[in-house]
Amino acid sequence: INNTKAIYTLQQYRFTSNRGSTVTKLFRYTMWLLPALSVVLSACGPTPQDELRQAIGQKLMLDFRYYCTSEPVADAPCRQPMTTLPSALFRLIEDTSLGGVILFKENLDTPEQIIHLTYDLQRAALRSAAWMPMFIAIDQEGGRVFRTPRHLTTAFSGSMAIGATAAQYGNHFATITGDIIASELNALGINTNFSPTVDVNVNPRNPVINTRAFGEDPMQVSQLASAQLSAMQQQNVLGTLKHFPGHGDTHIDSHTGLPLVTHDLAAIRAVDLLPFQEIINRDSPAMIMTAHIQYPALDNSTLPGLDGQLQIRPATLSRTILTDLLRHEMGYSGLIVTDALDMAGISHFFNPTQAVIETFKAGADIAVMPLRLHHKSELVQLEQLIGQVVQAVERGELSRTEIMASAARIRAIKQQYELNTSLIHDKTAAIAKAGKILGSAGHRKQEQALADASLTVVRGRHLLPLPETVKHLQLFMPDRRICLALQQALTVEKPELHTACTSMLHYSETLAAQQTAQADAIVIGSLDPAPSAVELGGMEDLTAISSAALSHAEVQQHIPAIIATSRQLSKPVYFVSLRAPYDIPLLAEHADAVLATYGNDLYQLPGSDPTSDPTQPVLKGLAYTSLARAFSGSLQPGGRLPVTLKAADDSTAAVSANMEKTIP
Repeated sequence: INNTKAIYTLQQYRFTSNRGSTVTKLFRYTMWLLPALSVVLSACGPTPQDELRQAIGQKLMLDFRYYCTSEPVADAPCRQPMTTLPSALFRLIEDTSLGGVILFKENLDTPEQIIHLTYDLQRAALRSAAWMPMFIAIDQEGGRVFRTPRHLTTAFSGSMAIGATAAQYGNHFATITGDIIASELNALGINTNFSPTVDVNVNPRNPVINTRAFGEDPMQVSQLASAQLSAMQQQNVLGTLKHFPGHGDTHIDSHTGLPLVTHDLAAIRAVDLLPFQEIINRDSPAMIMTAHIQYPALDNSTLPGLDGQLQIRPATLSRTILTDLLRHEMGYSGLIVTDALDMAGISHFFNPTQAVIETFKAGADIAVMPLRLHHKSELVQLEQLIGQVVQAVERGELSRTEIMASAARIRAIKQQYELNTSLIHDKTAAIAKAGKILGSAGHRKQEQALADASLTVVRGRHLLPLPETVKHLQLFMPDRRICLALQQALTVEKPELHTACTSMLHYSETLAAQQTAQADAIVIGSLDPAPSAVELGGMEDLTAISSAALSHAEVQQHIPAIIATSRQLSKPVYFVSLRAPYDIPLLAEHADAVLATYGNDLYQLPGSDPTSDPTQPVLKGLAYTSLARAFSGSLQPGGRLPVTLKAADDSTAAVSANMEKTIP
């Protein structure tokens, strides 16, 4: 027992007890006796090595996305979602003083289940020797990156959609999204959000950021991210700026490789670092997440990878970038957390122990996801990792002073954000409260309002709403789910309109020509960059996906041909960019009308189907409702592009909300 531990634990009870209660009186008496108790019990206190191990445990954050009670065979890895905390993991948290966990969609099923899970995680943490509540983290950005069930919680469109509203609404939707997302996370017992993204997306072919960025203007990115961060942190949900020093100009996904940014120092300061610096100066971000990216202009030192070849240090492992630049030069005093260390940008080059030691040496406070623990036989790896980090301290490779100072920062942030007062004590009451908050009517109204406000008409505003002569509308969409979602939204918003739905995954030139000839107008949806395998699967027949479906590249290549055929038949063509709008100048040069939605996300609703076919599922997507409203005339789209679109040729002008600004 030590003073810090005892005081913190007693404060937990004090904060959650009524004034004058027996517990509060006990708190006063114990505080009076505490100095004497600490002297008497000092001989039973933790050893220096125990304190070091606890500090290292606090500096680790794991995911338990999958967990199997039996050891899987080699060719069948564990894919059993962990939705309740097994006793083995409870003991692991208790024994190692694990400081945090990150939850994924596989862990999250229903509000009741999530609340039970977060309650048990905190119960295990408070039984550890560190006696500290844990960070329970999530990637809840909105749009493409959203972990809780969309049909139960308020997902919102992503950051680029917010950027598209800024010209008309300023920071309004950034604040609204931060506030509502935080309130719903709080209701579930989740206290840390790895959001907002402050990467400045200056690379149109960026495969991983694109619509996750607010835009390409560094100052606008900083203003919107600051508003969203502030709204989250006002509700004691820790926010996180990511990905330092910037992931906006990469053409490689750090999940699958190690990107290299070749900006010179002037461009780095003017673009990549500016949002981080502005928000550090203006706000107090609880966390900043590192990027697994090489920035030779900031640090060109090398270290050997797993193959023995020297690699330029990625930012996650660079003391020059994390300590000298971020801590000292930029004046950041909060927590530095790594992006997932099992991503290929790190794991293909460095083993877990080396990565953790190097990132702690660089100045990171929390190492995220260094290990994959999927069954009981693997749990020993966490104790081994902690032991190896202890050994690195003992041999002088890591500074004990810095490790303990980092643990003290973690403790201070947990106290500052009162994680003890956010713990769930009455699960029944918490579940009832969550039922009133999650996906409430008011939240859903704001969710759709953002999608409506962000819908952008790039060209052909005079063709909205659909002319009265359009009685039959042919939809060519990237997959069947998207096609059905838009078709169902049109059925609600414009019931007299006849629509036909075609998935581009099974495109036939002959059939497309027939469908175009029979229609009065054509709507073509484009999804770029390529969707993930999970997105492609959806409701499509699995056999068709694996054997007959076209690739993303093949689908995109057919779009100009459909537009050309439609124009030859004098059928107006509406091109809809469903994700990143950079595909517009590449594919939509000859379309009559062009719209951008900044997101294609949807989910299945329970209940009856509004279409005539009762066998079809009911699909809901914010962008599809907004599109249907624009086609019907009930919405006048007012969004403005927050990024520049390069002209395909001289006949197509570059379009941007801030074209006069040139980003280095």
